[in-house]
Amino acid sequence: MFKKLLVPIIFLGILSGCTSTAQSSEDNNASNEHSPPVQAITQEEVEEAQDSWAQGLISIGESENPEQRASEVIDELYNYDEGTVLFKPTKASEIPFRATKEEALSYFVGGAIQEDDGFALEPWTKIRFDNHNFILRDNTASVAGVYYFTSKETEEETKVEYTFGYTRAEDGKLKIDIHHSSLPYET
Repeated sequence: MFKKLLVPIIFLGILSGCTSTAQSSEDNNASNEHSPPVQAITQEEVEEAQDSWAQGLISIGESENPEQRASEVIDELYNYDEGTVLFKPTKASEIPFRATKEEALSYFVGGAIQEDDGFALEPWTKIRFDNHNFILRDNTASVAGVYYFTSKETEEETKVEYTFGYTRAEDGKLKIDIHHSSLPYET
């Protein structure tokens, strides 16, 4: 008699496990229907963000109010409002990293940090990116390469190596969360 009861009890246990698993799966699908799908970052979006950065930097040097313009460019292109930004500017040695918007602003137009002469005030007439390669993920992207800055005063081109990281911000736009620039190594 014990064996006759054991088989139905095991069978009921298996069925109840399947029912709860099916229910959990349905609950997960229902919650996923309410979440917006993640839009993978494309190479074209990264290249557009690079163009925006280049035009933004040039516009700072051309502006009647470079500090205000730099603040707008940083707000538009960097992710300081939503998270951490790892920013290592090209011409920074005493304070090599700029963890806040105010420190980034100082680098671009001078002010808060003594070594800052205002990189964006050169002024530059052209900035061209030569991308080495991309890493594209769902919500982040990284790109490394060389960019060239053309000085308005001398018309000379300065070669700088870079790595940029991007994240998709809450508004859907790409924002810089990693910016590392350095002059090429010389022997």
